[in-house]
Amino acid sequence: MELFRIKKDIPFMRHALIFNVISALTFVAAVFFLLHKGLHFSVEFTGGTVMEVTYPKAADVDAIRRTVEGLGYTDAPVQTFGKAQDVVIRLPLSKTMTAADQATQVMQALQAKDPEVRQQRVEQVGAQVGDELAHDGLMALLFVVLGVVIYLAIRFEWKFAIAAIVANLHDVVIILGFFAFFQWEFNLSVLAAVLAVLGYSVNESVVIFDRIRENFRKQRKMSVKEVIDNAITSTISRTIITHGCTQMMVLSMLLIGGPTLHYFAVALTIGICFGIYSSVFVAAAIAMWLGVTREDLIKPVKEKDDTDGAVV
Repeated sequence: MELFRIKKDIPFMRHALIFNVISALTFVAAVFFLLHKGLHFSVEFTGGTVMEVTYPKAADVDAIRRTVEGLGYTDAPVQTFGKAQDVVIRLPLSKTMTAADQATQVMQALQAKDPEVRQQRVEQVGAQVGDELAHDGLMALLFVVLGVVIYLAIRFEWKFAIAAIVANLHDVVIILGFFAFFQWEFNLSVLAAVLAVLGYSVNESVVIFDRIRENFRKQRKMSVKEVIDNAITSTISRTIITHGCTQMMVLSMLLIGGPTLHYFAVALTIGICFGIYSSVFVAAAIAMWLGVTREDLIKPVKEKDDTDGAVV
């Protein structure tokens, strides 16, 4: 399906060096902020107090969040779970208060607004749990990267595998750089978004690589640059449809999904935008600079021996 067709190929590769310099500078800036500021990890990673409360009727999550923020917990996640009446509140570690003291403080503030609220459970999440989550998240990221490399190397060629994984890691580091720079909360949902972006970016790269391979078969007189430019230009309509529809869904989560889905949607939005950019200007350009040729993707056909192996 195509919304429009561009008759003349856009010379993307002519400006590949400029865009990749911009990408390199952005990447370095992201790494700098990650090292200098670091990520603002949520309670799931750092440890803290998790408390569950229940209301006789549907809970007003926004009002609860304002009450908790009024106590000084500005980044404490508040969300419903199971039923609309049940709410879970995650409080960061306190150097001066125990978990029980934090729960008592919060309950007193909540009961001052609604005396019918009841505490269901209080639990302290240790830093060890956070370390395990961080380790598991890192292992998941490594397995995804490894799987992508193997898949692309088998389906295409090692040059495309390297190009795609560099582009995808570029997207991941950029997302993390944004979260480090603005000190947005990095929680499990954001980690899930980062892993989703990896798969999403790979899909866009695969579409372009498929078209490049197809062009090598059909357009034998084209240079490598012309083949890549034609492949990218011919997939623009598909890219706009796919990424546009996806971004509409993500935008709905960003606008009306509430605080629970806010940073998840933010991470996906950054990933979608940079995923398009990296697939076109990073992945394709790196494959070109690595020297991808027609012979890399199309195996030469062996000429049949006219003598059929007979010896005269």
